Amino acid sequence: MTWYQRLFHPRSAEGSSRPRHGSAPADAAAQFALALNYDTGAGEIQDDAQAAKWYQKAAEQGFALAQFNLAIMYDQGQGVTKDQAEAAKWFRKAADRGDAGAQFQMGKRCQRDSFDSSKDDSGEAKIEAFKWFTLSAAQGYRDSQMYLERVSLVLTREELDEARRRSVSFLPR
Repeated sequence: MTWYQRLFHPRSAEGSSRPRHGSAPADAAAQFALALNYDTGAGEIQDDAQAAKWYQKAAEQGFALAQFNLAIMYDQGQGVTKDQAEAAKWFRKAADRGDAGAQFQMGKRCQRDSFDSSKDDSGEAKIEAFKWFTLSAAQGYRDSQMYLERVSLVLTREELDEARRRSVSFLPR
């Protein structure tokens, strides 16, 4: 049975997708499915701390959607202590792996950084925002195109050329 099937049929013939008697899944997809069960309360009680624990295990193995969900949990303080640096770290890892939602979040973070006039690298932040919005828009992620258009209005010609070059040369890890 796949992790997806276990997710929607947690009490199938194979039993619960949650580990029994101290056993824990080592496979990132199974860890993600377990985290999602705890996150949504599918089949049993919802437990944010357990969800974060299992997202963390899957995220550490490079599972992009687990990295994204863990970043959201750190961003919102859901099941973990709110920590923007940790959220940014996990958003970046997921974005680098090609997760459109994480790329969108990276774009928003870079765009926010570009508004800070005290920073000397606001041009760099705008270029990075354009790159991330371009990548998420290419995957059809909601609102990415609108944000991409907004950030492109504040780029110089040189910045726009550099942003396009970075977008085209991006290769997910």
